[in-house]
Amino acid sequence: MRRSSQVLLAAFAAATTTTLVRRVLHATHPGGRTRWERLNHRGEIISMVEGPAVGAGLVVGGLCASGGQRNQCATVIATAGATGFGLIDDLFEDTTTRSKGLKGHLGALARGHVTTGGLKVLGIGASAFAASLALPSNKRTAVDVVVNTALIAGAANLVNLLDLRPGRAAKATGAAALIALLRWQDPRSAATLGAVTAAVPADLDEREMLGDSGANALGALAGVTVAAHGTRTTRVVAVAGIVALTLASEKVSFSRVIEQTPWLHRIDMFGRRPLDSTTQGAPDQSASDTAQSREL
Repeated sequence: MRRSSQVLLAAFAAATTTTLVRRVLHATHPGGRTRWERLNHRGEIISMVEGPAVGAGLVVGGLCASGGQRNQCATVIATAGATGFGLIDDLFEDTTTRSKGLKGHLGALARGHVTTGGLKVLGIGASAFAASLALPSNKRTAVDVVVNTALIAGAANLVNLLDLRPGRAAKATGAAALIALLRWQDPRSAATLGAVTAAVPADLDEREMLGDSGANALGALAGVTVAAHGTRTTRVVAVAGIVALTLASEKVSFSRVIEQTPWLHRIDMFGRRPLDSTTQGAPDQSASDTAQSREL
């Protein structure tokens, strides 16, 4: 099959799967409707069905992508693991004892307290490791496995950190996927574009949210794509950047930085409902304390 046909097939499969799974979840709401509802940064009720729908779309789109069985296997392991463990945290998080951020989850694990967030950290880390082992042999030296594991898991977390406002994570991963598609012509990037295109209207309209499951899945797929194509130097630099941003997020509000940077703010607001006086300049913590607590 020609590469252009593979790109179109992956995008179509991801978009179609995302749309169908959203419809099924909206019709059934397994476990009850309230389990799938959260308050957003405005204090409005929105649905979390978008997340697993996007995750499913990425898995199916990844299966339709070319690159050999090992690349397909790595893609499915990374995205399915990120979606599944993210969904557990989305649906079953104990909000009375929640630990915030990666530091909080690791601290709880160190105390012997396994939270859904801690389980997600372990699960996505294990999925990233398994995906790294599944990559082709030229990416499976001991050093490469360590770097790729950090890259995939770190990217999953970073996209989650971005997903504190409508459309932000979708725009970031969509832009990254477009660049990757132009650079490497990898159909996996087309799968990201297809899933994002199907999901972003409801996200921007603040009717649905990615949640941990969708944001983690988008990040994991971005990570495994770079792991498959990037040189070791590129991957090490990417990991360093991810670590730096993750550490910075413990001290700096990404939303505040975006709001205070005019060109970033214009991109962030593109397609979104206008801000009102109650949400303009609202800190990330307010969103974290309600629905959009997206950190890994």
